[in-house]
Amino acid sequence: MRVWKQWTDECRTTRKSGSGPRNVTSARDDRHLVRMARTDRTASSRQLAALWSIATGVSLCASSIRRRLLQCGLRARTPLYRIPLTHDHRRLRLQWANQHRDWRADWQHVVFSDESRFNLWYHDGRIRVRRYAGERHLPECIIERHSGRTPGVMVWGAIAYHRRSQLLRIVGNLNSNRYIREVLQPEAVPFLQSLPGAVFQQDNARPHTARIVKSFFAAQQVQLLPWPACSPDMSPIEHVWDVIGRRLARDPRPVASADELWWLRKAVFQQDNPIADDNH
Repeated sequence: MRVWKQWTDECRTTRKSGSGPRNVTSARDDRHLVRMARTDRTASSRQLAALWSIATGVSLCASSIRRRLLQCGLRARTPLYRIPLTHDHRRLRLQWANQHRDWRADWQHVVFSDESRFNLWYHDGRIRVRRYAGERHLPECIIERHSGRTPGVMVWGAIAYHRRSQLLRIVGNLNSNRYIREVLQPEAVPFLQSLPGAVFQQDNARPHTARIVKSFFAAQQVQLLPWPACSPDMSPIEHVWDVIGRRLARDPRPVASADELWWLRKAVFQQDNPIADDNH
Protein backbone atom coordinates (compact mmCIF):
# COMPACT_ATOMS: atom_id res chain seq x y z
CA MET A 1 0.00 0.00 0.00
CA ARG A 2 2.80 2.41 0.82
CA VAL A 3 4.39 1.95 -2.59
CA TRP A 4 1.03 2.36 -4.34
CA LYS A 5 0.27 5.55 -2.42
CA GLN A 6 3.72 6.89 -3.23
CA TRP A 7 3.13 6.14 -6.91
CA THR A 8 -0.32 7.78 -7.00
CA ASP A 9 0.82 10.82 -5.01
CA GLU A 10 4.32 11.37 -6.39
CA CYS A 11 4.54 9.19 -9.54
CA ARG A 12 7.58 7.35 -8.23
CA THR A 13 8.46 4.22 -6.25
CA THR A 14 12.04 4.99 -5.29
CA ARG A 15 13.05 6.37 -1.93
CA LYS A 16 13.76 10.07 -1.70
CA SER A 17 17.40 11.03 -1.58
CA GLY A 18 18.42 11.51 2.04
CA SER A 19 15.44 9.62 3.45
CA GLY A 20 15.70 6.52 5.60
CA PRO A 21 17.87 5.96 8.66
CA ARG A 22 20.94 8.16 8.81
CA ASN A 23 24.42 6.66 8.79
CA VAL A 24 26.04 6.59 12.19
CA THR A 25 29.32 7.68 10.59
CA SER A 26 30.14 10.77 8.59
CA ALA A 27 32.07 10.84 5.33
CA ARG A 28 35.14 11.84 7.32
CA ASP A 29 34.60 8.89 9.68
CA ASP A 30 34.32 6.56 6.70
CA ARG A 31 37.63 7.79 5.29
CA HIS A 32 39.26 7.18 8.67
CA LEU A 33 37.72 3.69 8.79
CA VAL A 34 39.07 2.90 5.32
CA ARG A 35 42.55 4.00 6.41
CA MET A 36 42.33 1.68 9.42
CA ALA A 37 41.26 -1.25 7.24
CA ARG A 38 44.02 -0.61 4.71
CA THR A 39 46.63 -0.33 7.47
CA ASP A 40 45.87 -3.90 8.58
CA ARG A 41 44.31 -5.73 5.64
CA THR A 42 43.70 -8.89 7.67
CA ALA A 43 41.83 -7.22 10.54
CA SER A 44 38.31 -8.59 11.01
CA SER A 45 35.23 -6.40 11.37
CA ARG A 46 35.20 -7.10 15.12
CA GLN A 47 38.85 -6.10 15.44
CA LEU A 48 38.23 -2.90 13.49
CA ALA A 49 35.22 -2.14 15.70
CA ALA A 50 37.42 -2.48 18.79
CA LEU A 51 40.11 -0.26 17.26
CA TRP A 52 37.47 2.28 16.29
CA SER A 53 36.13 2.39 19.84
CA ILE A 54 39.63 2.97 21.23
CA ALA A 55 40.45 5.66 18.67
CA THR A 56 37.17 7.61 18.82
CA GLY A 57 35.49 6.63 22.07
CA VAL A 58 32.37 5.77 20.05
CA SER A 59 30.99 2.24 19.77
CA LEU A 60 30.36 0.89 16.29
CA CYS A 61 29.15 -2.66 15.68
CA ALA A 62 30.94 -5.06 13.34
CA SER A 63 28.02 -5.14 10.88
CA SER A 64 28.16 -1.35 10.53
CA ILE A 65 31.89 -1.61 9.91
CA ARG A 66 31.27 -4.13 7.14
CA ARG A 67 28.57 -2.00 5.52
CA ARG A 68 30.69 1.15 5.56
CA LEU A 69 33.66 -0.68 4.04
CA LEU A 70 31.50 -2.35 1.39
CA GLN A 71 30.10 1.03 0.41
CA CYS A 72 33.69 2.23 0.03
CA GLY A 73 34.58 -0.75 -2.17
CA LEU A 74 36.50 -2.80 0.42
CA ARG A 75 35.25 -6.40 0.49
CA ALA A 76 36.73 -9.28 2.50
CA ARG A 77 38.04 -11.89 0.05
CA THR A 78 40.14 -15.02 0.13
CA PRO A 79 43.81 -13.92 0.15
CA LEU A 80 46.42 -15.02 -2.36
CA TYR A 81 49.02 -17.15 -0.58
CA ARG A 82 52.72 -17.10 -1.37
CA ILE A 83 56.03 -18.38 -0.08
CA PRO A 84 57.66 -15.97 2.41
CA LEU A 85 60.65 -14.38 0.67
CA THR A 86 63.55 -12.49 2.21
CA HIS A 87 65.20 -9.50 0.55
CA ASP A 88 67.98 -11.78 -0.75
CA HIS A 89 65.41 -14.21 -2.18
CA ARG A 90 63.76 -11.39 -4.12
CA ARG A 91 67.10 -10.04 -5.29
CA LEU A 92 68.26 -13.44 -6.56
CA ARG A 93 64.94 -14.13 -8.28
CA LEU A 94 65.14 -10.80 -10.09
CA GLN A 95 68.78 -11.42 -10.98
CA TRP A 96 67.90 -14.83 -12.41
CA ALA A 97 65.00 -13.37 -14.40
CA ASN A 98 67.20 -10.64 -15.87
CA GLN A 99 69.85 -13.17 -16.85
CA HIS A 100 67.30 -15.29 -18.75
CA ARG A 101 64.88 -12.68 -20.09
CA ASP A 102 66.40 -12.78 -23.59
CA TRP A 103 66.16 -16.57 -23.90
CA ARG A 104 63.98 -17.69 -26.78
CA ALA A 105 64.62 -21.09 -28.32
CA ASP A 106 66.78 -21.95 -25.29
CA TRP A 107 63.66 -22.79 -23.27
CA GLN A 108 62.85 -25.60 -25.69
CA HIS A 109 65.87 -27.47 -24.32
CA VAL A 110 64.97 -27.14 -20.62
CA VAL A 111 63.53 -30.12 -18.75
CA PHE A 112 61.60 -28.95 -15.68
CA SER A 113 61.30 -31.47 -12.85
CA ASP A 114 59.72 -31.59 -9.43
CA GLU A 115 58.19 -33.72 -6.72
CA SER A 116 54.64 -33.17 -5.56
CA ARG A 117 52.41 -34.67 -2.91
CA PHE A 118 48.73 -35.39 -3.55
CA ASN A 119 46.48 -36.08 -0.58
CA LEU A 120 43.80 -38.73 -0.52
CA TRP A 121 41.23 -36.30 0.88
CA TYR A 122 41.90 -33.37 -1.34
CA HIS A 123 40.44 -29.92 -1.44
CA ASP A 124 42.25 -26.71 -2.33
CA GLY A 125 40.11 -24.10 -0.57
CA ARG A 126 37.90 -23.57 -3.64
CA ILE A 127 35.16 -25.83 -2.28
CA ARG A 128 32.04 -23.99 -1.09
CA VAL A 129 28.72 -25.22 0.29
CA ARG A 130 25.35 -23.70 -0.52
CA ARG A 131 23.20 -23.47 2.62
CA TYR A 132 20.48 -21.44 4.24
CA ALA A 133 20.90 -19.46 7.44
CA GLY A 134 21.04 -21.80 10.42
CA GLU A 135 22.29 -24.79 8.39
CA ARG A 136 25.97 -24.33 9.22
CA HIS A 137 26.14 -27.46 11.40
CA LEU A 138 24.19 -29.78 9.12
CA PRO A 139 26.32 -32.87 8.28
CA GLU A 140 25.90 -32.26 4.54
CA CYS A 141 27.26 -28.73 4.97
CA ILE A 142 30.45 -29.78 6.77
CA ILE A 143 33.75 -30.71 5.10
CA GLU A 144 35.85 -33.09 7.17
CA ARG A 145 39.46 -32.17 7.80
CA HIS A 146 41.53 -35.06 9.09
CA SER A 147 44.04 -34.39 11.84
CA GLY A 148 47.63 -35.53 11.47
CA ARG A 149 49.31 -36.40 8.19
CA THR A 150 46.77 -37.04 5.48
CA PRO A 151 47.29 -40.26 3.48
CA GLY A 152 48.47 -39.59 -0.03
CA VAL A 153 51.13 -40.20 -2.65
CA MET A 154 54.39 -38.45 -3.48
CA VAL A 155 55.27 -38.33 -7.17
CA TRP A 156 58.14 -37.13 -9.34
CA GLY A 157 57.81 -36.02 -12.92
CA ALA A 158 59.48 -33.89 -15.59
CA ILE A 159 58.26 -31.97 -18.62
CA ALA A 160 60.04 -30.72 -21.73
CA TYR A 161 58.87 -28.59 -24.64
CA HIS A 162 57.11 -31.40 -26.51
CA ARG A 163 57.57 -34.36 -24.17
CA ARG A 164 57.24 -35.54 -20.60
CA SER A 165 58.84 -38.21 -18.46
CA GLN A 166 57.11 -41.10 -16.81
CA LEU A 167 55.46 -40.22 -13.52
CA LEU A 168 57.25 -41.97 -10.65
CA ARG A 169 55.76 -42.85 -7.28
CA ILE A 170 57.99 -42.17 -4.28
CA VAL A 171 57.23 -44.09 -1.11
CA GLY A 172 58.60 -42.69 2.14
CA ASN A 173 61.13 -39.91 2.58
CA LEU A 174 63.33 -39.10 -0.40
CA ASN A 175 67.03 -38.68 0.43
CA SER A 176 69.94 -38.07 -1.92
CA ASN A 177 70.79 -41.76 -2.36
CA ARG A 178 67.20 -42.66 -3.18
CA TYR A 179 66.98 -39.66 -5.51
CA ILE A 180 69.87 -41.06 -7.53
CA ARG A 181 68.78 -44.68 -7.35
CA GLU A 182 65.02 -44.30 -7.89
CA VAL A 183 64.69 -41.10 -9.94
CA LEU A 184 67.85 -40.00 -11.72
CA GLN A 185 69.28 -43.34 -12.85
CA PRO A 186 66.11 -45.09 -14.07
CA GLU A 187 64.17 -42.13 -15.47
CA ALA A 188 65.65 -38.61 -15.40
CA VAL A 189 69.02 -39.29 -17.06
CA PRO A 190 67.62 -41.54 -19.84
CA PHE A 191 64.95 -38.90 -20.49
CA LEU A 192 67.60 -36.17 -20.73
CA GLN A 193 69.78 -38.30 -23.00
CA SER A 194 66.85 -38.70 -25.41
CA LEU A 195 66.71 -34.90 -25.86
CA PRO A 196 69.77 -33.41 -27.62
CA GLY A 197 71.15 -30.41 -25.75
CA ALA A 198 68.81 -30.89 -22.78
CA VAL A 199 69.26 -28.71 -19.69
CA PHE A 200 67.93 -30.10 -16.41
CA GLN A 201 66.02 -27.95 -13.93
CA GLN A 202 65.38 -28.96 -10.33
CA ASP A 203 64.72 -26.95 -7.20
CA ASN A 204 67.14 -26.58 -4.30
CA ALA A 205 65.72 -29.27 -2.02
CA ARG A 206 68.42 -31.00 0.03
CA PRO A 207 68.25 -34.34 -1.83
CA HIS A 208 68.84 -32.44 -5.09
CA THR A 209 71.87 -30.45 -3.96
CA ALA A 210 73.80 -33.01 -1.92
CA ARG A 211 77.45 -33.53 -2.84
CA ILE A 212 76.81 -37.09 -3.99
CA VAL A 213 74.10 -35.86 -6.38
CA LYS A 214 76.35 -33.14 -7.79
CA SER A 215 79.05 -35.76 -8.40
CA PHE A 216 76.51 -37.98 -10.14
CA PHE A 217 75.45 -35.14 -12.46
CA ALA A 218 79.09 -34.39 -13.29
CA ALA A 219 79.79 -38.04 -14.09
CA GLN A 220 76.72 -38.21 -16.33
CA GLN A 221 77.56 -34.86 -17.97
CA VAL A 222 74.15 -33.44 -17.08
CA GLN A 223 73.88 -29.71 -17.71
CA LEU A 224 71.96 -27.99 -14.90
CA LEU A 225 69.92 -24.81 -15.03
CA PRO A 226 70.81 -22.65 -12.00
CA TRP A 227 67.69 -22.05 -9.93
CA PRO A 228 66.98 -19.35 -7.31
CA ALA A 229 66.06 -20.48 -3.80
CA CYS A 230 62.41 -20.57 -2.68
CA SER A 231 61.11 -20.32 -6.24
CA PRO A 232 58.86 -23.31 -7.00
CA ASP A 233 56.27 -20.90 -8.43
CA MET A 234 58.66 -20.01 -11.26
CA SER A 235 58.65 -23.53 -12.70
CA PRO A 236 55.94 -24.36 -15.27
CA ILE A 237 55.59 -27.89 -13.91
CA GLU A 238 53.76 -26.38 -10.92
CA HIS A 239 50.89 -25.66 -13.31
CA VAL A 240 50.80 -29.35 -14.23
CA TRP A 241 50.45 -30.36 -10.58
CA ASP A 242 47.71 -27.77 -10.12
CA VAL A 243 45.81 -29.03 -13.16
CA ILE A 244 46.02 -32.63 -11.96
CA GLY A 245 44.74 -31.66 -8.52
CA ARG A 246 41.85 -29.61 -9.88
CA ARG A 247 40.96 -32.25 -12.47
CA LEU A 248 40.56 -34.95 -9.84
CA ALA A 249 38.87 -32.61 -7.37
CA ARG A 250 36.07 -32.28 -9.95
CA ASP A 251 35.67 -36.05 -10.23
CA PRO A 252 32.52 -36.99 -8.26
CA ARG A 253 33.79 -40.51 -7.62
CA PRO A 254 35.46 -40.90 -4.20
CA VAL A 255 39.04 -42.17 -4.14
CA ALA A 256 39.21 -45.10 -1.76
CA SER A 257 42.96 -45.69 -1.39
CA ALA A 258 46.40 -44.23 -2.01
CA ASP A 259 46.96 -46.83 -4.74
CA GLU A 260 43.84 -45.69 -6.60
CA LEU A 261 44.93 -42.08 -6.16
CA TRP A 262 48.31 -42.94 -7.70
CA TRP A 263 46.81 -44.56 -10.79
CA LEU A 264 44.42 -41.66 -11.32
CA ARG A 265 47.25 -39.11 -11.04
CA LYS A 266 49.38 -41.12 -13.42
CA ALA A 267 46.54 -41.36 -15.96
CA VAL A 268 46.00 -37.58 -15.97
CA PHE A 269 49.74 -36.87 -16.22
CA GLN A 270 50.10 -39.15 -19.24
CA GLN A 271 47.22 -37.54 -21.14
CA ASP A 272 48.12 -35.91 -24.46
CA ASN A 273 47.83 -32.35 -23.12
CA PRO A 274 46.36 -32.14 -19.60
CA ILE A 275 46.73 -28.36 -19.35
CA ALA A 276 45.07 -27.67 -22.72
CA ASP A 277 42.32 -30.17 -21.92
CA ASP A 278 41.69 -28.46 -18.57
CA ASN A 279 41.22 -25.07 -20.24
CA HIS A 280 38.37 -26.28 -22.44
